[in-house]
Amino acid sequence: MKKYAAIFRIRFANAMQYRAAAAAGLVTQFAWGFMEILAFSAFYRANPAAFPMEFSELTSYIWLQQAFLTLLMLWYFEQDIFNSITDGGIAYELARPVDLYNRWFCQSAANRLARAMLRSIPVLAVALLIPAPFRLPPPTGSIQLLLFVISLALALGVVIAFSMLIYISTFYTLSPTGLRLASAALVDFLAGSIIPLPFFPPSLRAVAELLPFASMQNMPLRIYSGNIAGTDALFGIGLQFLWLVVLVISGRSLMKNALRRVVIQGG
Repeated sequence: MKKYAAIFRIRFANAMQYRAAAAAGLVTQFAWGFMEILAFSAFYRANPAAFPMEFSELTSYIWLQQAFLTLLMLWYFEQDIFNSITDGGIAYELARPVDLYNRWFCQSAANRLARAMLRSIPVLAVALLIPAPFRLPPPTGSIQLLLFVISLALALGVVIAFSMLIYISTFYTLSPTGLRLASAALVDFLAGSIIPLPFFPPSLRAVAELLPFASMQNMPLRIYSGNIAGTDALFGIGLQFLWLVVLVISGRSLMKNALRRVVIQGG
């Protein structure tokens, strides 16, 4: 475990150096968050009872989504991993005395956490201080906050485990572009990135909430807002854990099969 902890620390420290890029991204996240909230508020003023989430729950959802964007969005892929597969650098990766799946998993977790730390604190600080009804409401209790933290950690694991499937598929396709774009678009929609899952038609929502994509950001953000609570929150966290196990087992099996047939390319 020490070697993987070392990999995590090195990658985390390296990612923390990109403060200027994080500051530039903050402007976009604040602008996008305000734009979304203002757009939804226009509809809520017409008939608040027509919507499946209270406006305070929706503002919580949007601000947390912006704060933890780099933590929960699938499209934050590690280009280094793709490059190592397509240009032959995987030969050096395989020569190291570490499990390749664990190495890439730790690398992805460290980079996502570092980016999220640089961006989340300013977003949350501002969102908690702006006037009602557009501000981020604090959690209603310590239990809700604890469930949110647990769910957020599991969501990160599910995102990385699913990302690993995309990385590993590059062993077979040799080009990540098509699958990368298609998976990002599909996951954005079914994870509640574009609109929260409660706004989906009932039949589509029932299916989407059982898929692994709903475990990525839908669950922790709705737990914090209070839209999911009690036994429903515990069931959702259990489902997140189940999908994490399934995706990790699937990824390790797929990688084992890919490494048996790997052909090194490049100069």
